[in-house]
Amino acid sequence: MQTPNRQTYAIGDIHGHLDLLRGVHDLVAEDMARHGAGQVLHVGDLVDRGPDSRGVVEYLRQGIAGGQDWIVLKSNHDRLFTMFMDDPLASDPGLRSDLSWLHPKLGGGVTLGSYGVPNASDRPIAKVHAEALAAVPQEHLDFLTSRPTWHRANGAIFVHAGVRPGIAIEDQAEDDLLWIRKGFLDHEAPFEALIVHGHTAIEAPTHYGNRVNIDSSAAYGGPLSVVVVEDGAVFHLTAQGRVPLLP
Repeated sequence: MQTPNRQTYAIGDIHGHLDLLRGVHDLVAEDMARHGAGQVLHVGDLVDRGPDSRGVVEYLRQGIAGGQDWIVLKSNHDRLFTMFMDDPLASDPGLRSDLSWLHPKLGGGVTLGSYGVPNASDRPIAKVHAEALAAVPQEHLDFLTSRPTWHRANGAIFVHAGVRPGIAIEDQAEDDLLWIRKGFLDHEAPFEALIVHGHTAIEAPTHYGNRVNIDSSAAYGGPLSVVVVEDGAVFHLTAQGRVPLLP
């Protein structure tokens, strides 16, 4: 999962906001017109909370199938979705025991609503699951389950949530790559490479020296952000162009 040394565009947590995703892709296209082609990477959380999870999954799935140089990483919310579809009573080890994917805090009911399954958080789970099996295309589930958990390019490692310090990226546990906060966010020493991640919602992309968080809270009404990583430098890509993102 190593790409040639060229610019990588990393897009934060999408959470069902297809309109925001299209807008960010437009920014990327404009930047590529000025700086040359690059690879576009999405750190996951395609689904939950926002209005059009189905549209986001289909847009990215069709783009990749059509030859777009896009990478979509596996994330905790996307895994919660596919786990529910496999077994509605399954419990993800990264999720608090008092919560389920259909709890309003997680947003699974909104995701199923985008597939035409109404009021999923308020009805018997067996009925909801049966309707979901009939409504959610298998190609969407196959797409989400087959996503890679990390990607290395331009001197950086891209993951959804973060990494366990002291463990090579090839040996990281999927649960950590999709869920980790404690032990990663408070780690101040260098990692094996700059870590670019989402998962933990903040106001704007932030460079911490050893990691860059690009989840700017699209799930909660914030913008969807994209950064450019090129030759070790990081830029926040805005409507006005590239803005250096410094530690």
